[in-house]
Amino acid sequence: MVRLGFIIGLLAIIGGLLSGLAAHRVYDQELAIDRIALSRAIDIHASLVQDRLTERELLGRVASGLFRTPSVLRADMLEPLRSAIYAFKTDFVSAGWVLRLRPDEIAEAERVLRNAGFPNAAIRNYQGPLTTPEDMTSPLDVLMDVEPRIDSTTEQLGRSLTDHPQLGPTLARALRERRPVVSDPFELRHRNGAIGLVLAAPVQQAGRETAIGFVTFSYELAPLMLANDDNALFSVALKDPRAADRELVADDRGAVSMRAARADTPPAVVRTERFGSRDWILAYYPKTSSVTRAQNSAALTAAIGIVLTMLICGLFGYISYSNLRLRREIEVRIGFERRLTAVIDELNHRVKNILAVIQSIVTRTLRHGSDVDVGRELLIGRIHAMSNVVSLLTDSQWQGVKLKGLLDSRAVPHAARIAVNGPDIMVSARAAQSLALLFFELASHADSAPQASQPPNVVAQWTVTGSGDDALFHFRWEEFNSTAATRREDSEFGVILLDRVVPEALGGQAKRYFTDVSYVYEITAPLATVVDQGERERTGRIAAPVKPRP
Repeated sequence: MVRLGFIIGLLAIIGGLLSGLAAHRVYDQELAIDRIALSRAIDIHASLVQDRLTERELLGRVASGLFRTPSVLRADMLEPLRSAIYAFKTDFVSAGWVLRLRPDEIAEAERVLRNAGFPNAAIRNYQGPLTTPEDMTSPLDVLMDVEPRIDSTTEQLGRSLTDHPQLGPTLARALRERRPVVSDPFELRHRNGAIGLVLAAPVQQAGRETAIGFVTFSYELAPLMLANDDNALFSVALKDPRAADRELVADDRGAVSMRAARADTPPAVVRTERFGSRDWILAYYPKTSSVTRAQNSAALTAAIGIVLTMLICGLFGYISYSNLRLRREIEVRIGFERRLTAVIDELNHRVKNILAVIQSIVTRTLRHGSDVDVGRELLIGRIHAMSNVVSLLTDSQWQGVKLKGLLDSRAVPHAARIAVNGPDIMVSARAAQSLALLFFELASHADSAPQASQPPNVVAQWTVTGSGDDALFHFRWEEFNSTAATRREDSEFGVILLDRVVPEALGGQAKRYFTDVSYVYEITAPLATVVDQGERERTGRIAAPVKPRP
């Protein structure tokens, strides 16, 4: 079992190490895969955004290049361009024609707007009425046409964008640099406050040094940023390098809002894109933490590895334990068969010995010239004594019998007259056969007392002295009220049994004699030849105290 536990423990350690190694490997791979996937997704997104921005800037350049008519003071300048600008499908919010009006052109511009049917044809500043033309010293950038023409856009016609906080500087820069320029992000009025940008492309007419006006396109930021993809691995924010402490973000509905830049959580990747002669920064924030995901995957892998290790260890332990139990059962079965074979061999040997003893008993008991009735009685008693000891040995599987059992009334005549005193030791099978015949022989000759007024009183006692290999067994048989005249004379077989057979079988010495009041038989032998050594080793003691028979 210790070796099996060691093997299972070793398997558990190896399984735990392999699970940890697999978890570490999965952690590294998941982290690398997430980072690669995020990087590829960001690269694709940034490329798409740049393509969209380039398309819109190209639309502005194309639209501004289509103005070739010498007369630009009109309210339908975008009419010839409608099919062209819609063909680009650049999802602009509105397109506008902004004319640079000199002070002497204001009255004509109002007449043109009024003839076009617009309700408010007055040329005005962005935030209020226009000052008198006599006070003007520079041209005004006035919105003269718009597409699409809806209520929220046509109400802006006639307004000067020069004083607009975002569009005024944008138009001035486009005029100065002679290329499309984009404005700062601001709320588009005609789109319910959505934050967007306006791209202004200057219109250069042949024969003029300066631009005569601008073609403008307004866009919402969310479509430009491609920020409304719910399945994206990241969220994107737009930053203006001139305002690094702020960033524009879009929610799930595409609504863009401005927030302070997140100093505690910097973006995973930043990309710089060019649009409208300005650099814009796209900041990418992962929606899920790659480290957390890799840790979760590693933990799951480790858990699966540990569970598999436990299952393998449990299965191995069960199979090993079953094999071990089967091996033990086989060993027990083999041992039992060997023991059974040994017992059968021993039984055959003992049966032969018993048959030899019985043959000797019959021969000695029924010798020529002996009394037939007496011989028959002795023969039956001796054979009964042998039968009794064989029964006792059979019950104990020939491992020995208690000494007290040999004095049982079934085998010993007149056992009620015998007082037993001594430890109830376990005697060996060989000693039991000799002692059974001895007790019968002593008891059968003590049953006749023709001159005694009372039956004989017999005391059988034994003691053990010494210890270890020097321990001795002492047995004493004393028949009170027995004399040489009253006691039945021992038969020839009895004399041989008392004086030679039993002492030789026990390896000791015996003597018998008469005292003034009793007949005594004593035998002294080494304890090792009397007791059952197997029982002695199992119990660690020689005998248990026995209560004297009443």
